[in-house]
Amino acid sequence: MPKALVLAGTHSGCGKTSVCLGLLRALARRGLRVQPFKAGPDFIDPGLHAAATATPSHNLDTWMQPEAALRVLFARRARKADVVVVEGAMGLFDGRGGADEAGSTAHLAKLLGLPALLVVDAASQARSVAALALGFSRFDPDLRLAGIILNRVGSDRHEAILREALASGLPVLGCLRRDASLTLPSRHLGLVTAADIGAGIGADSAALEHILDALADWVEQGVDIPALLAALPELDLSTFPTMEPASALASPVRIGIARDRAFCFLYEENLRLLEAAGAELAFFSPLADAELPEGLGGLYLPGGYPELSAPALAANAPLRAQVRAFCASGRPVWAECGGYMYLLESLTDGGGVAHPMCGVLPGRAVLRTKRAALGYREARTLLPGPFGPAGTAVRGHEFHYSEHEGEPEQPAYALTASDGAETLDGQAVGNILGGWLHVHLASNPQAAQAFVDAARRC
Repeated sequence: MPKALVLAGTHSGCGKTSVCLGLLRALARRGLRVQPFKAGPDFIDPGLHAAATATPSHNLDTWMQPEAALRVLFARRARKADVVVVEGAMGLFDGRGGADEAGSTAHLAKLLGLPALLVVDAASQARSVAALALGFSRFDPDLRLAGIILNRVGSDRHEAILREALASGLPVLGCLRRDASLTLPSRHLGLVTAADIGAGIGADSAALEHILDALADWVEQGVDIPALLAALPELDLSTFPTMEPASALASPVRIGIARDRAFCFLYEENLRLLEAAGAELAFFSPLADAELPEGLGGLYLPGGYPELSAPALAANAPLRAQVRAFCASGRPVWAECGGYMYLLESLTDGGGVAHPMCGVLPGRAVLRTKRAALGYREARTLLPGPFGPAGTAVRGHEFHYSEHEGEPEQPAYALTASDGAETLDGQAVGNILGGWLHVHLASNPQAAQAFVDAARRC
């Protein structure tokens, strides 16, 4: 039975991801099998987790994924591990809205029966940290807090004051010193991806490994890892469901999936659900490949950072022509966010330069300096298409700085936000479904089956 914890934070920016990456790498360096997870809809942190542990990280989201499916996914991966670490999202109690716990890290920890370890930004705090800890420990009596890791501690004297203030409260399981050199690089949409750090964006080719090892050294200096592991209870997975979806009996069909530095926002569970529906996944790079994989029945263009690779995408005219011809063939195409931008006529980058894209759907994607949309979305399709009949319901998340300019075709989705606001999203043309929405297929596995079946029919 593995040891397991949820690493949570008091708020976004408290250093939770740095602590998590350092802990993951430190555990992996000890020869332990470490299974990382990420709470919420984030795509970037799981890529960094995978780099730290050499193990794919999976998203766990209590709003986008049904409870049973979430628990099955968690148990499937946790059974192979010695230690399970779930990185939280935002602050411990932050979720879809302010009225309830849906989508929050606290909700996820209770659903899985895991203790939460709270990362507290102790910079510029002394005794007040005790009041903060007391509030978090009492806010939800059903949540089990294992203790606190104090981050950005300034000195020995600062640490002594903090420990004195917390002496009668939650146990302090680590004190991490402030170190500006350990800052993770960031940009719009969040941290720089593992692929871009590793490719030497602003650094040499060994940048990512250097950062991960430095974070592990930092965590090992401030956290007694053997004592932390000893304090964690073993996770009894016998209470988790083991039900798996039935394997598809029909012959497999190849689905082409864009995956490179420009298209790197994929839920690992989406890929598994497509395979369970009968898909053979064929990955390709719109940046580097001149041709699509052979024998494709369908095409999936996920999100990512096409705006940062727009010149290279535009320069690969042979692949853009192949995508355009594939879309004209009537075979199903699913494009979301960055993939949707790729199907438009052009993409205007942050410097105001327009780059030609595939020209499959009318209009232009234009990168803005301010965020265009952020939040969970309930969606229903407006026309029959790759996900099945009109009215097919899915859940997902929207987060982008780019906007569509021009006259769109028929919208793809009707979206409902957390506050009840309703909007239209994307475009649906023939068997092409494109929009800004990142869909989690666990919210409706029949959509995955419909997409694969549509590819098989073609």
